[in-house]
Amino acid sequence: MNILASRINKTLFLVFVILLLGVSGYMILSDYSFVDALYMTVITITTVGFGEVKPFTPQEKIFTVFLILTSITVFGYAVSTFSEYLVSGRLFEQFKHRKVEKQIKSLKAHTIVCGYGRNGKQAILKLNNYNKNLVVVEKDKEMIAELDHEGVLNIQGDATLDETLLKAGINTAANLITALPSDADNLFVVLTANQLNKKCKIISRASDESSYSKLKIAGANNVIMPDKLGGDHMASLVVTPDVIEFVDRLTIEGETTANLEEIAVHDLPKKYINKTILDLDLRRETGCTVIGIRNPDKDYIINPEAETKLTLGSSLIVLGRPEQIIKLRQLF
Repeated sequence: MNILASRINKTLFLVFVILLLGVSGYMILSDYSFVDALYMTVITITTVGFGEVKPFTPQEKIFTVFLILTSITVFGYAVSTFSEYLVSGRLFEQFKHRKVEKQIKSLKAHTIVCGYGRNGKQAILKLNNYNKNLVVVEKDKEMIAELDHEGVLNIQGDATLDETLLKAGINTAANLITALPSDADNLFVVLTANQLNKKCKIISRASDESSYSKLKIAGANNVIMPDKLGGDHMASLVVTPDVIEFVDRLTIEGETTANLEEIAVHDLPKKYINKTILDLDLRRETGCTVIGIRNPDKDYIINPEAETKLTLGSSLIVLGRPEQIIKLRQLF
């Protein structure tokens, strides 16, 4: 890719040199104006066969022969380079990269997902269900082709490298999920992301318990251990099966059965700021019920009182049926 790109740059440079040489030569040898010199240069190197501005002297004829032979060589090289670029598919890849870069630059407060494995796919599905903007970083070409087919914005590259995360828009990202199979790679991603954007919330996958504290120290806000969660979940289905199944229906299933929603107080209309949950009257407006609130100190209050104030920095946890959640999203 780099070799082809350098060859194209070299070709464009040689074409520019030929034009400059031709214009300068005709202006000096024939005392042409810039327009006449450019005209003679273009019809000479393109061999279209139009006549001269005025009859040539022997010196001008020799210069013209030199210009024709040189331009034929350069244009032959150019055709070869562009043909190779086109046949190899690099040209279309370049167009795709430019388009993706433009889309990523327009994103603000998006989520970066590193790794398109089992956990990465689940994370992407959930984010798509909630219409969250996201960019996937993946090394495997087959996975990239699958992402392209699914219409998911993606970057092919190593997520542990600064340049890859910068291409994915880490500077403006609000969240990063690293779900790579290696704990060491996840650690590198966390360190890199934390260095590039201190405000970005980082969620990392971990396989070994020994990696938990290291990822936390590196800057991960949350560390998830899928294997441990899976075992706890299965044991809970034995101990409290109905409760766990009920919670699964609330939180795990897809968009059509979404029953929980989070509302940031600062997203509410200003008239509700510093008012109470009772003043918000979600039950009458949407049918949903406030089952929890997270205060500015990040403490959670379960089943808060109706007189609880809606202060900036707080978030409401709301429960409702799918159609009620849809109505809630339309209002807020």
